[in-house]
Amino acid sequence: MIKTSSSFNYVLSVLVMLLLVSACKKEQQDGVASEITKPNFLVIIADDAGWNDFSFHGSEIKTPALDSLANQGLILNRFYTYPTCSPARASFLTGRPASRMGIVAPISGRSELKLPDGIKTLPQNLKELNYKTALMGKWHLGLQPENGPEAYGFDYSYGFLHGQLDQYAHTYKNGDSTWYKNGKFITEEGHVTDLLTKDAVNYIKDQDSTDRFYLQVAYSAPHIPLQEPDFWLEQYSTIKDSSRQAYAAAMAHMDHGIGEILKTLKDQKLDKNTVVLFVSDNGAQEKWIPTTQYDGKYGPNYKLGSNLPLRDFKTSNYEGAIRVPGIISWPLHLNTGTSENYISVIDFMPTFLNWANAENIPNSVEGKIASDLLSTENQNRNAPIYIRGHIQESVIVKPYKLIRTRHMTSETDFELYNIEEDPSEEQNIAKENQQQVAKLLAILKEEFAKDTDEVNVGLKD
Repeated sequence: MIKTSSSFNYVLSVLVMLLLVSACKKEQQDGVASEITKPNFLVIIADDAGWNDFSFHGSEIKTPALDSLANQGLILNRFYTYPTCSPARASFLTGRPASRMGIVAPISGRSELKLPDGIKTLPQNLKELNYKTALMGKWHLGLQPENGPEAYGFDYSYGFLHGQLDQYAHTYKNGDSTWYKNGKFITEEGHVTDLLTKDAVNYIKDQDSTDRFYLQVAYSAPHIPLQEPDFWLEQYSTIKDSSRQAYAAAMAHMDHGIGEILKTLKDQKLDKNTVVLFVSDNGAQEKWIPTTQYDGKYGPNYKLGSNLPLRDFKTSNYEGAIRVPGIISWPLHLNTGTSENYISVIDFMPTFLNWANAENIPNSVEGKIASDLLSTENQNRNAPIYIRGHIQESVIVKPYKLIRTRHMTSETDFELYNIEEDPSEEQNIAKENQQQVAKLLAILKEEFAKDTDEVNVGLKD
């Protein structure tokens, strides 16, 4: 029998401990969260912010909080969303194209359109995994309190139900009430950006370190109407166009609020194991020339956001409308840098559920778990990206994008772009690439056929 000294046993135990720690680290780095590292989620959404409206993209507008997040996280250089806000938000929360649910344009006026009751949302799934869920800010997926966030899995909700609002009166453009808390309309004083920031900060402070939460902060900025305090306007006195100055002030005001939220996350020692995702819901709006909205108190604004060097503005399917700024950070797992991989807004629901240790992804989800794509290493996306707005439809298969524009009385227009070589979409190469057009059109038609009949109106094919 071999005798072992106490010192040998000590060395052996240390080696075993090191091996266990190494194996644990390896498990964490494989992209699926263990129960110990199961993350919190903080999703921050800007409203109509353009590609060229952030200083980390070279804008004259200074966004230091988001610059810091970009430096510490992963910049999503090819993140694709929808041309307008309701479809973008519906797709994000359900992991499927919004056109499947009959949502292809902003829900406006006194419409009764809402998210379908039978589709399980991201917060509903996370609640089953013992997450607390909260939304502050814009909902825009049901305009009455009974169709608000609480009906779709949010424990707590506060903000506005419609797509836009007076920043101080908190009313919709036709005068309807829209400011609410936990399913009831309320009256409150203050600028929307400040109110949402304060509520998000307080929510994070209230969380116990053992809790897991999903918090979605959906700002109204920089959506019109622009009503910024002098303090923020004065930061951009060098911008001579008053509309662009007000837009820049709204962006800076929002960025300051985001900084407060991120600082609170760090102060509460929750930053290391919180997934922080920042995106714009769609590209910037070019201008706003209202006639009857808000009884004519606001506007016109002839120069709002900038999507340069990308083409066009919100509502179209060109890059300026659907390719938007995005940053994701998860210090325990994700690398820093820039990802050139193609990500769709519908990918985040299955990815987040995977990171939260969900055993199954709902069958209704069409997005893909994107852990491998959230990397600085180039990865080919296996699935096409299908995007349907109320003006155009498109399908993206790297490096090509096909855009179809149907008309009531004239023939359909097709545009094909190599968006790797021509991100500004200046050269329509459809005529000389008919085989590629046919290939992508077959995919588009297959996706289009899955959409609900309510949105398949009788345009000329």
